[in-house]
Amino acid sequence: MKLQTKIPLDKQSDNLIDYHSNVILFGSCFSENIGKKLDYFKFQTNQNPFGILFHPKAIETLIVNAIEGKQYSEYDVFYHNEQWHSFDAHSKLSNPSKETLVIDLNSKIKQSFNSIKNATHIIITLGTAWVYRDLKTDKIVANCHKVPQKQFKKELLSVDDITTSLKNILNVIRSVNYKATIIFTVSPIRHIKDGFIENTLSKAHLITAIHRVIANQSIYFPSFEIMMDELRDYRFYNQDMVHPSELAINYIWNTFKTVWISKEAYKVMDEVDVIQKGLKHKPFNETSLAHKEFIQNLETKIKSLKLKFPHIK
Repeated sequence: MKLQTKIPLDKQSDNLIDYHSNVILFGSCFSENIGKKLDYFKFQTNQNPFGILFHPKAIETLIVNAIEGKQYSEYDVFYHNEQWHSFDAHSKLSNPSKETLVIDLNSKIKQSFNSIKNATHIIITLGTAWVYRDLKTDKIVANCHKVPQKQFKKELLSVDDITTSLKNILNVIRSVNYKATIIFTVSPIRHIKDGFIENTLSKAHLITAIHRVIANQSIYFPSFEIMMDELRDYRFYNQDMVHPSELAINYIWNTFKTVWISKEAYKVMDEVDVIQKGLKHKPFNETSLAHKEFIQNLETKIKSLKLKFPHIK
């Protein structure tokens, strides 16, 4: 008896992710979830340098600015609610010090450029096609930072708008890195604050635009479809009934792993997992001989792994 409608997925044969790969992730909350898994297993990753970015225009702005070497100044930031912010970045970069924020923005821009240039894999997760346009500057912002709603106009990006944005992203990446595998995915997180119908329309625009541009240039991973079709049950959601539960995240991660992670990396992942669990172990008696032997054995495993992969910390 089949209790799921399984999405057929073929394992990729070219440029699989292993412990020599360099992966950078941009986009919505779902890229954070996959990024945390890659980070846990100590792959070489850079995850959302400007924080979570929900829509394609925000991701385009970051990537274009990084490759063109934009220099942020005090004129690019603003003060609100006792913090300095940038409309290009998530609030996690916001800072009480204007100077610190500008320094951080420029540091992240340089970091993003280096990561894009040296990446073997670039994962871009789109969350929504709904955007907010600043009425003062007529620019679409990445984050409103709780600035009063009357300062913005809410808009739905058309399929053509998104297609153009994604083409710009691909072209500017290829100008500095023509070898990286670019993986697009759509976040399964529902933006129901926009409305149920509006959320469906938004996701449809994103998916349609992605499939216009992926031919021969990039690849689509169906995280949205896995959540909607394979995991059609509210037990796979958190209590807010919007975000995927840890069980759902693990399910989609295991699917991603099957498709995109090299089998040669599995053994190393198991070794890393043993060490990670060992580091979290809380002994009953820290002075016991058994615990001292446990720590010594753990340190031996860490040294052995770092000899093979010096980037692992």
